[in-house]
Amino acid sequence: MKTRLPIFLAFVSAALLVGCRTPGDSLSIGVPAGRAIDAGSFDPHSFSRPDRVLVRHIALDLDVDFDNRRLAGTVMLFIENRARVTELVLDTKDLEILGVSIGHDRKETSWRMGDEQPFMGRPLQISIKQSTSLVTVTYRTSPAAAALQWLPPEQTAGKKLPFLFTQSQAILARTWVPCQDTPAVRMTYEARVRVPPGMIALMSAENPTTRSEDGVYRFRMPQAIPSYLLALAVGDLEFRPFDGRSGVYAEPEVIENAAWELADTPRMMEVAESLYGPYRWGRYDVLVLPPSFPYGGMENPRLTFATPTILAGDRSLVSLVAHELAHSWSGNLVTNATWNDFWLNEGFTSYIELRIMEALSGRDYSEMLATLSLQELHDELGKLGAQNPDTRLHLDLAGRDPDEGTTSIAYDKGQFFLRLLEEIAGRERFDEFLRDYFDRFAFRSMDTAGFVSFLDSELIRDDEELERRVAIEEWIFAPGLPDNLPRVSSTALSRVDREIQRFGEGISANGLDTLDWNTHQWRYFLRGLPTPMSYGQMEDLDRAFEFSTTGNSEVLNAWLLAAIENRYEPAYPALERFLTGMGRRRFLLPLYEALARTAEGRDLAGKIYAKARPGYHSISQGTIDAILDWNS
Repeated sequence: MKTRLPIFLAFVSAALLVGCRTPGDSLSIGVPAGRAIDAGSFDPHSFSRPDRVLVRHIALDLDVDFDNRRLAGTVMLFIENRARVTELVLDTKDLEILGVSIGHDRKETSWRMGDEQPFMGRPLQISIKQSTSLVTVTYRTSPAAAALQWLPPEQTAGKKLPFLFTQSQAILARTWVPCQDTPAVRMTYEARVRVPPGMIALMSAENPTTRSEDGVYRFRMPQAIPSYLLALAVGDLEFRPFDGRSGVYAEPEVIENAAWELADTPRMMEVAESLYGPYRWGRYDVLVLPPSFPYGGMENPRLTFATPTILAGDRSLVSLVAHELAHSWSGNLVTNATWNDFWLNEGFTSYIELRIMEALSGRDYSEMLATLSLQELHDELGKLGAQNPDTRLHLDLAGRDPDEGTTSIAYDKGQFFLRLLEEIAGRERFDEFLRDYFDRFAFRSMDTAGFVSFLDSELIRDDEELERRVAIEEWIFAPGLPDNLPRVSSTALSRVDREIQRFGEGISANGLDTLDWNTHQWRYFLRGLPTPMSYGQMEDLDRAFEFSTTGNSEVLNAWLLAAIENRYEPAYPALERFLTGMGRRRFLLPLYEALARTAEGRDLAGKIYAKARPGYHSISQGTIDAILDWNS
């Protein structure tokens, strides 16, 4: 390690000039001039005090131990002691700390672990000097670390080698790296990772495209990122380029399908750049993970992690890639300062996703997506209650796991608020506003109050009529949906409405006009069917359209929900295969919730979950455990 110090220090010197902070900022918080934020006191989900001591860069040196399901090694933290204090506080959870040293000569220092707090873990309190600029922590992770999922070979496509992937969002980075685990802090990083021979390691950084013979991989991330975007994956992987700056990684058995399915990625990048400015992360690659990945996608910079459930065989689900790519501007470039401001990531990204899809596939196509989003938003409001404080865009998650804020409110209410701004201000003016927002606050963090201030000064501009029509206070700080919700309309879905009506009037499934329907039309159709339906109606639909055997995960999910609602037992084997074959929480949650509404459904859910649970990520396990009152 000592022989590598000059390389680390040279990198840090350069890294401090790359998007970390501009003179006069408080930390790297991107708010308008005159508004300083004390990052240490306003993030309720971090023990760290970056207002006192700020981590600027980290250097990881880790061994990946599949046999014991551990990462082990060191993290070197290059710090700025802003307040000249004698203590550095880091976030940890379920980490085994083996030793701590300070300085380039690695002098041992005293440290202690603070009290455990639910879902937040324990603070690591390290004694430092006022002059300390380098702290090294030697540690190893727990086999049950929540961010890490260790898959045996049988849970992969190839069935030969194991697989590891991480999921750091929202506050799980602390389960595999001692760090300042708050989105208010951005840092550059580098890493050396050792893996078993024959495997490839990838990170949210500059990545290899071929295997290393000795199993040692080196990474460099020159752009400053928050901790939740730290990512690592290790497995039997291959790479296919799309062009000179984008491509896809996947297991050898999946790579050809993945490369075909995601081939429009370069076009998406061009569209996004034409709208919101240059892509600032070098490369944009996608990693298609094994089915247990708990999300549709995770926007890790340079390397989106994606679920294999998007591989529908007809490129109909690639809007997910548009969403994760959009995060390269909203979220990764300008980041929510706390998880109370989550809508600044996801609402903006959902809006940009539809703008990308409109440019690629036309307005009616994006209106289909918007209509489905509006349905999901109304469903969420119905489930939470329109006056529930969690239906506000700006949340209060203090004392709660921030994952409780990952509802469709942030995504869908957020995107409709931005659509409203576009419609009232005009698209051209609103596009200029957004581009200025991304340019001005690039590589910085933003809170809701800061955004409202920027919106007021740069778009509203003392226009009282515009301010009245927008109703900012109602949209952001009040529950429910304001009366000025934008309207959506899709010709393609109007066709589906007619066929839903005809089916309800007694026309057989084979008599419906469904020629050339896409995934979104089928989803809309299945969501709009009358309830309840008879066994004969369900059988007619299944026979005509083979829903129970479809390989399209979105359509199958919608069908299985209908099957549970109508107790159509011939679909239950497909339900069990689906629930035991993937771990995407967006599908698991509504299916288990639907099963749990009846005694017989809860019994079936328990039997399926007992088989499926070991293959789910800890994030999905926590969600379903709560639904079923599961005690493992």
